Amino acid sequence: MSFETIILDKKDGIATITFNRPKVFNAYSEQMSQELKAAVADVGSDTSLRVLVLKGSGENFLAGADINMLNSWSKISAEQGWEKVKEILDHHFSPTSLEKIPLPVIAAVDGMAWGMGSEIALGCDFRICTTRASFAQPEINLGIITGGGASQRLPRIVGKAKAMEMILTGKPINAADACKWGLVNEVVEPEGLDAAVARLAKAIMGKSPLMVKWAKDCVNLVLDHDLLSGIDKELTQFAKTFATQDSKEGTAAFLEKRKANFTGA
Repeated sequence: MSFETIILDKKDGIATITFNRPKVFNAYSEQMSQELKAAVADVGSDTSLRVLVLKGSGENFLAGADINMLNSWSKISAEQGWEKVKEILDHHFSPTSLEKIPLPVIAAVDGMAWGMGSEIALGCDFRICTTRASFAQPEINLGIITGGGASQRLPRIVGKAKAMEMILTGKPINAADACKWGLVNEVVEPEGLDAAVARLAKAIMGKSPLMVKWAKDCVNLVLDHDLLSGIDKELTQFAKTFATQDSKEGTAAFLEKRKANFTGA
């Protein structure tokens, strides 16, 4: 599939999806939604890849939904009912797909990550942003609410009170506050963003591909499991690690004081 609103690049085990509508701050559109679905599915099924990076073209990550798309949904709702809008949304891209693919996903945020841009970043496993980055859920200012998972993910990341503040006021937060609140892993100068992402990707790629997948799956159990059932599933997965070649290679390398050669088996 060819893309017009995004760019998909694969190099040295790293896939990069770039939102590519810089003239409109990379606004999220119907076309971008379908292209993102296809690109993430492609990346998730490509066993040669180890990490996925999401970034924006120009000086912004993604500054929310295209206003024309929102207006079209209002028209559809008036003519066919809100149920038709829900039907359309059920076939849209969901940040949940980023949590479900086996690769760790890094959001490289420069400039605005507002609305759906913030929600896509929240669906990533890591968020590295620049000093000029900002995050916002401004939907309330348009007389609507969040629809890409922010009401569920934000409280899990920054706590209920801060999530309420962002979602009910629509007020953006800067990079310093995002770091203080635990929303991002690291804040860097704009010129250092690519290098910071590359360092994180390299660190992950030095580990067992299979164990990275299993570890991601276990951490994400917190999204839909209670504490005790999550711990039990983690323990089961931990026991399974000892049946893998990578566990044998990892312990052997430690004892022999050499770098492990993990194969994902």
